[in-house]
Amino acid sequence: MKLFKSIICGLGVMALSLTSCNDWLDVNVNPDSPSSIAVNYDQRLAHIEFYTNSGLQFSAWRTTMAMGDWTRYYNGGNYWHVSYWYPVDGQVTTTYQWWFVGAYANVLDMIQKAEAAENWQFAGVGRLIRAYGFMAMTDLYGEMPYEEAGVDTTATPRYADGKTIYMGCLSDIDKAIEYLEKSPNQNPVLPTLGSGNDWWNGGNVNKWTKLAYLLKARWINKLNKKGTGSYKDGKYDADEILRCLDKAMQNNADNTIINHTDDNGPTHDVLGWDEPVDYSPLFSVCGMNAGYMVTKMLYDNLTNFGGFGVEDPRADHIIPWAYSANKDDNSRTDVKWVGNWRRSLGVDMASDINSNGGPLRAAYNSETSSWYIDTKSEARLGDTVYVECTSDCKGYFGNPSIIYYRSGMKNGSPVNANSMESGTFYTRVSSPTYVGTYAECCFIRAEVLFKKGDKAGAFAAYKAGVKASCELMNDKLNEWINPQGGDASLADCPSFTPMTQDAIDNFVENGIGNAGNITLGHILTQKRIALMFSYEIWNDMRRYDFDPNIFFGWSIPAYHYQVANATKAIPEGKQYRRWRQCSHEYNYNSKNLQAIGEKVPGARMADGEGNTLLWNRQDDAWTIPVWWDSDQQ
Repeated sequence: MKLFKSIICGLGVMALSLTSCNDWLDVNVNPDSPSSIAVNYDQRLAHIEFYTNSGLQFSAWRTTMAMGDWTRYYNGGNYWHVSYWYPVDGQVTTTYQWWFVGAYANVLDMIQKAEAAENWQFAGVGRLIRAYGFMAMTDLYGEMPYEEAGVDTTATPRYADGKTIYMGCLSDIDKAIEYLEKSPNQNPVLPTLGSGNDWWNGGNVNKWTKLAYLLKARWINKLNKKGTGSYKDGKYDADEILRCLDKAMQNNADNTIINHTDDNGPTHDVLGWDEPVDYSPLFSVCGMNAGYMVTKMLYDNLTNFGGFGVEDPRADHIIPWAYSANKDDNSRTDVKWVGNWRRSLGVDMASDINSNGGPLRAAYNSETSSWYIDTKSEARLGDTVYVECTSDCKGYFGNPSIIYYRSGMKNGSPVNANSMESGTFYTRVSSPTYVGTYAECCFIRAEVLFKKGDKAGAFAAYKAGVKASCELMNDKLNEWINPQGGDASLADCPSFTPMTQDAIDNFVENGIGNAGNITLGHILTQKRIALMFSYEIWNDMRRYDFDPNIFFGWSIPAYHYQVANATKAIPEGKQYRRWRQCSHEYNYNSKNLQAIGEKVPGARMADGEGNTLLWNRQDDAWTIPVWWDSDQQ
């Protein structure tokens, strides 16, 4: 636990360019013994940003798998299990490590030194990231070492309860806003944010301030179970949310977006994966791996949202495609074709497909240029309709395209050039990370106004959010196919073809409803599409108790009830509410972990015979609500 403060992770001094990571590694005086004293506060930020974003993106992918939009092929490891609500310990450690060891090891020192120097830019960003990381910890785990985390005087820090962390994060964000808003008046000789040390916003203080107001609105909005009042008292404060949104993003130009690159720069992460810091974390955990598939729930929400009969123009870019040289690969009339490209169908998690050993990955016969399922089960032969979202990269793998070739590669070329799979928009090597967007601001505003009874205002904000999401996606699609810096050949694949303005206009005018029929379900289901691969989806589902009337097409997967260990983890009548603590905590800090259980409603501290239980290790600890998800005051 003392590593929270002392470790610098071996990278030392850092300076990151938004277009290249070639200068990110600049070691200390003694590279074998990096010293906290030797590293200036302004040289820590890029390192902090990288590990914070990666840790939170890993959690976003894992929670999205559990919330019904994505699954994996049958018996496809931990994340297939998670997709039918069988949570496992293997999912909970990485985010914890990348936040505490990768990022937070540097955050406190940066804040303290920046505040001492009255450098309000770095102090403000430091406070904001501290709040961002710890809010994720309490969203995911509930309770966590907080006040004593990162403090040298203790190797086993005490836990804080969820309310303490939550209110501390809101306090930090208020302080961050105060610092950022007075930063124009700081001493001009002090280091400033810029493209060399800030790869989230490129030194744009105005964007940081807008992000802070969005995060504040996002977090207060989670308090809808706490009753109305002032957010400073831990209450749902609709007026403060709207005030924050007025100061947050007003269009897509204000967004905080991390633009990842298809590069293999000299700087790789040092927490064991040894992958480039340039590329998308979602490519690392999903895009480069096999067998992740869209579910019927997401497929239906993209192709016939709300039953309005108008396909979402984002559907072609989120749902993966495969190239079929022989169209008899699939004779189903419900499969969409564009030329020889065919779009995936969705895996119906409410059906018995998992009980019957499916879905299976499609294999590829290079000699006949055809897709097939390698099985003797007749029930599974049709699984070619499910296209996995695997993609590729030029930089790290040295392959010729970011399109994936299922036939494999030989001497730098595909064994069969027809064996293409497109991947999906959000998990490619150079997919952007949307840290905070105008679209999210719109959906939060729509929710608040809807609950205030202002349907006209709610619909206007909701419609603006859908439009902003489409336009933001188009920005990246145009970049991918741009001959200058992109790859024009990608335009031949419908997954990369930019949406037409007519398609966007038709959808927002005819495919999302109107002010007369708008519901909370419309708002939150469209929000989850715009925030694809964000753990805010899980937050929203917990806030509204997994209500299928709000989250269109959702239900607990059928296979959950067929697996004994899954029903032990999440018994019937309960829901997936938190992550259990990772092994580092129950192995090395179990006394403090056990002590905080006394403050956690629903924690079982002893069995029926009076024997002590480690509450967080109980099979069903996953079902205990975190503080903001409960009626605990």
